[in-house]
Amino acid sequence: MRFILGITGGIGSGKSAATQWFESQGITVVDADVVAREVVEPGQPALKSIQEAFGDWVLLADGNLDRRALREHIFQFPEARQRLEKITHPAIRQSIVQQLQHAKSPYVILVSPLLFETNQHELVQHTLLVDADEQTQLERASQRDGQSEAQIRKIIAAQMSRAQKQQLANDIVLNDGLLEHLHQQLKPLHFSYLQRAEHSA
Repeated sequence: MRFILGITGGIGSGKSAATQWFESQGITVVDADVVAREVVEPGQPALKSIQEAFGDWVLLADGNLDRRALREHIFQFPEARQRLEKITHPAIRQSIVQQLQHAKSPYVILVSPLLFETNQHELVQHTLLVDADEQTQLERASQRDGQSEAQIRKIIAAQMSRAQKQQLANDIVLNDGLLEHLHQQLKPLHFSYLQRAEHSA
């Protein structure tokens, strides 16, 4: 049984900075957000199912998914989120499992902002929370995505609370903005994961 580490954290917490460091150590990272985009690309069964469930307005002129229109629709009609997730979550999970199985590094990472919310933590042996206070999250996310503070607060509110994640996670690193500080916390964890991977091999 191979050792799989799950990494999560709220919007703007710095999950990407953490996973980039692990990648620089030669560890394969499967990104649930990337997979979520891949399963709704033109020609994929999930995109056809979304079109059938919601209507042709979900597609752009080039046949790609109109993410913005769909996101706004879901914010207005919360029950639409469940309908969408029933289509996308099984497809995402199947693709994630395949990629985790094919990874060749000593251990493999699944990074997902909704690791606990979507039960993706069931796919991993151990979890790491990249944590940041809400003000830091707001500043980072607004700089990166150009979204308004109100939009980001909505996203934070829709995600599991920091306190809940802190209770569920096996390990926690605080990403207060200094990359050097983040890397210092990740190094000993990486060595402990390598040891665990050896024992579980």
